Amino acid sequence: MFRDNHAFSGFSTNDIPKTRDFYARTLGLEVTEENGMLRLHLGGGGTVLIYPKENHEPASFTVLNFPVPDIDRAADELTKAGVEFERYEGSNQDERGIARPPEPEYGPPIAWFKDPAGNILSVLEG
Repeated sequence: MFRDNHAFSGFSTNDIPKTRDFYARTLGLEVTEENGMLRLHLGGGGTVLIYPKENHEPASFTVLNFPVPDIDRAADELTKAGVEFERYEGSNQDERGIARPPEPEYGPPIAWFKDPAGNILSVLEG
């Protein structure tokens, strides 16, 4: 039934202007706004809806992952843009905040950061 449907995911924010600025300026994504909601236009044609929610609570899990070919370079660029990486106990993160699993089967190098509404995003190598 949904095989050819162009599904999309979404999450909330408590501040549309700050969120639009972060995704457009800081992360460099194409962002459109319609009816008070944002649509992120991702590489490959995917989209994500970000909607205002008065009693917004940040997601406690990663809502959006950005795969990159070189996580060190991406981390440097994000840091220059003012992004601060999250620190999680037991995640084997280096001094920059990049978690580097001891074995490839545990996953790729990854670093987490938050958008202005506190939603968790990640950049990961792959």
